[in-house]
This record gives sequence, C-alpha cells and structure tokens, in this order.
Amino acid sequence: MNEFDKFRKPKRVLEEKLHQYSPRGLLLYLLPISLVPAIIMALSKGHFFAIIVNAGAFAAYILAAWCLRKGLRLEREFLKSKVASTIKTSLKLLAAVIVAFTTGIIAWLGAQQGLFVSILYAGGAFLGMYLSYGFDPRLEKKVAGADGYSSDEIMHTLEESSKKIRSIESANNKISNAELNQRIDRICDIADSILKDIETDPRDLRRARKFLNTYLDGAKQVTEGYADKHQNTQSGELEQNFRNVLETIETVFMEQHQKLQEDDIFDLDVQIEVLSTQLKREGIV
Repeated sequence: MNEFDKFRKPKRVLEEKLHQYSPRGLLLYLLPISLVPAIIMALSKGHFFAIIVNAGAFAAYILAAWCLRKGLRLEREFLKSKVASTIKTSLKLLAAVIVAFTTGIIAWLGAQQGLFVSILYAGGAFLGMYLSYGFDPRLEKKVAGADGYSSDEIMHTLEESSKKIRSIESANNKISNAELNQRIDRICDIADSILKDIETDPRDLRRARKFLNTYLDGAKQVTEGYADKHQNTQSGELEQNFRNVLETIETVFMEQHQKLQEDDIFDLDVQIEVLSTQLKREGIV
C-alpha cells in the first residue's frame, strides 16, 4: 500500500463533520424552553406586554445560542491551527452579553424583581457563561522564525493552496475512471500533507512556495482541463496523456513531501520546467 493511501478523503470529511456538529453549546438552545409556558399563559390572558417580554426573551436566547455555537467553532479552528490571526468577532462574548441582558430583563419586567436584584441575576448569568464557555481568544498565534512571513501571509497562502486542492477534488468527481480517480486522490492527499507540514513548521513556506504556486496550479489546471474534455470525448490518447502527466505530478509531489520532511532545500526549477513542457506537449489544457 502506498504510504499516502492512509490519508483518505472520507476520513478528513468525517473529522470536519464531527467538529461541525460538536454538542458543546447546544444546552443553551434549551434555555428558552422555560419561557414557552409563560408565553402561552400570557396569550391565554391577553397580556400583550408579557407576550412581548417573554417572546422577545425567547428570540434573544436563541440568538445567543447561535452566536455561542458559531464562536465555539471559530475557537476550535483557532486552537487547531498552528498559525492563526485573532478572532475578529467576539461571538462568545456577545452571546454572554445577550444572555446576561435578557436574564436581567426577564427578572425585572417578567418576574417583577427589583432593579438591583435583576442586575444580580444578569451578573450571575454573565459569570455562568464565562465559567462554562470562556471568552474568545484574543492573541494572535505568532510564528517564530517564519523567514519574515506574517501570520496573515502564511494563513492566506495555506488557504489559497487548500482551495486549489479542493478544486482538483471537485474536477476529479467529473471523471469516470476509477484508476485516474485514485491517482488524483493520492495527489490531493499528498498535497494536504505538505500543507500540514508547512502549518506545523511555517519556516518551510519560503522553500515550498514556488512548489505550491507552480505545481499545485499545474495539477489544478491539468485536472480541470481533462475533466472538461473528458465529458465531450472518450479519446484513448487523451486519457493516456493525462495518465502520464498525473504520474509525473504524483512522483514529484511525493519527492517534495519527502524533502520537506527531511528539511532538504527545494530546488524545483528544473522539475517545474519539465512539467510545464509536458503539459504543453500532452495537449491536456
């Protein structure tokens, strides 16, 4: 088995889904349920003011729960990444403020508590949110020895490279050939591994940047070009040309990933020229 076969796309998709549907923060969606009886009672008695207070509080708690869940997802992405900018929108803090304000309003206008007691309720709710979920990370994850690249530059490069890989995967879905599909999957898996290596040690970015820009662009261009032509023609020569190019790309990707792990210096000028010449000669794009 190829050493990169273990990096399979279904595994990555499953991990993303598990992070996306983490149960943390869902309990806040249950908080507004306690207001339902009060809303029903106010409706039955025709108390318009009570309806407005309780229904508004219900909507505010739902909004707070949504902010909290989104803030938790952003926090997970921030903590997972070796390089990350500060989270610009303080959604967890906003959720805590909404919960505190809404709780105070319910105590004051709904339960007819005094202003001071209502403020205590609001303060307790705010403290509870902080103790349960904390606030948003505010410090940028700086990179030591990143050869002059800022965190934003590194993140931008990684994000753009990841988009190219996802575009290759999308084009691969249009190709109905199991052998070619598997080869393209391996190329994407190796490219993802290279991005993970750069994220782990951003000092590799300067050496890998030409590789990412040229080879990843070339892989994207040739795969999308073949996917479009493949739908309009079933030429055996075209398929063989595409197979030859994929073999070259896969071999070079594996070599460069190995060099990156061994901290070898990237010297891609000759190989890049070879790939460019091959792309033109094979007539895929």
